[in-house]
Amino acid sequence: MTGNSFIHRFEPATSAGSPPLLLLHGTGGDENDLLGLGKMISPGSALLSPRGRVLEHGMPRFFRRLAEGVFDEEDVRRRALELGDFVTDARQRYGLAAPVAVGFSNGANIAAALLLLEPDVLAGAILLRAMVPLSAPPKAELAGKPVLLLSGQGDPIVPASNSARLAELLLQAGAGVTHKILPAGHQLSQADVTLARDWIGKFAAEVA
Repeated sequence: MTGNSFIHRFEPATSAGSPPLLLLHGTGGDENDLLGLGKMISPGSALLSPRGRVLEHGMPRFFRRLAEGVFDEEDVRRRALELGDFVTDARQRYGLAAPVAVGFSNGANIAAALLLLEPDVLAGAILLRAMVPLSAPPKAELAGKPVLLLSGQGDPIVPASNSARLAELLLQAGAGVTHKILPAGHQLSQADVTLARDWIGKFAAEVA
């Protein structure tokens, strides 16, 4: 399916009490990649899963980068706003509340950018192996918006100092940040699934 030029998958909710999830894949993934993760961490949630519109050597991403860990920040801003428009359109089309973003790697980075640029688009976010997306982000008002940031202790792509800086950036903007560093690399582990599931359960209970 296409909508606002994003190829995407949508799976309707099967439980009224489960928050909708916006699933954002990593480099080389697509709209099918995180559907299984979404179902594991929040059974019953509506799932909205777009495919990144930027190609890097044929691999989909959500924004351009100049080198590993070096982002084209002008493109980050533009693509985050495009994604925000897509989410707004999809909410109207499918009758959704503001979703919780669940992003991995490149998808987590665009979710972090979306939080900082358009805070009202998301109800919260689970950021898996995220980095600081913008070196000089606008002053965002995140007013207690819940964010779970899960970093890998042995991650060769995301330095510990960078993920710590992202946590601080979101805290300074007022977000309710939970930052955990797991004994893992860049790839996801069972601990990520368990922590994300517990966090989503608490989130759903608080907004119910």
